[in-house]
Amino acid sequence: MGQVFGCVRVKQSKVAVRERFGKFDGVLQPGGHCVPWCFGYEVAGEVSLRVQQIWFKCEAKTKDNVFVNLTTSVQFRPSAEQVEDAFYKVKNTTHQIQAYVFSAIRASVAKLELDAVFEEKNGIAKAVQGDLEKAMSAYGYEMIETLIVDIMPDDSVKKAMNENAAAKEKLGTAHQRKANEEL
Repeated sequence: MGQVFGCVRVKQSKVAVRERFGKFDGVLQPGGHCVPWCFGYEVAGEVSLRVQQIWFKCEAKTKDNVFVNLTTSVQFRPSAEQVEDAFYKVKNTTHQIQAYVFSAIRASVAKLELDAVFEEKNGIAKAVQGDLEKAMSAYGYEMIETLIVDIMPDDSVKKAMNENAAAKEKLGTAHQRKANEEL
């Protein structure tokens, strides 16, 4: 019934994009509004201003030719000041963000050896965050946080690292035993 009279309701934490004869006319804040369709006005869609989180798993090659899988979490939201850009400029935000995340991760990891990837986890996350902020601000999105949640080397590399650690432990035990015998 509200649509017949041109009344619309915008829910909390959302904004609506209003058009007049197909052209952007303004942003409607949460609450009730009169959008008289008989004068060419319509609501083109809504944009949620809530923080959204997406997860990515990216494979990258380190400087010492080891493949690692990095699980990344990205938290973002549309900017309240740039709703028009967020609504009209990007059709699939997830794919756009994924492209920038993969590019930034592969560029950062390629400069580091495997051990350094684990040590520089926060540095990689900051590099990804910086690239995302630069790129996505043009589309009306704010990047809240980017985290490298998990780093998993290839299974063969993990096996070799575990065997190496076991060999070092045996060697350490043998040296400890020899030192105790000398006392």
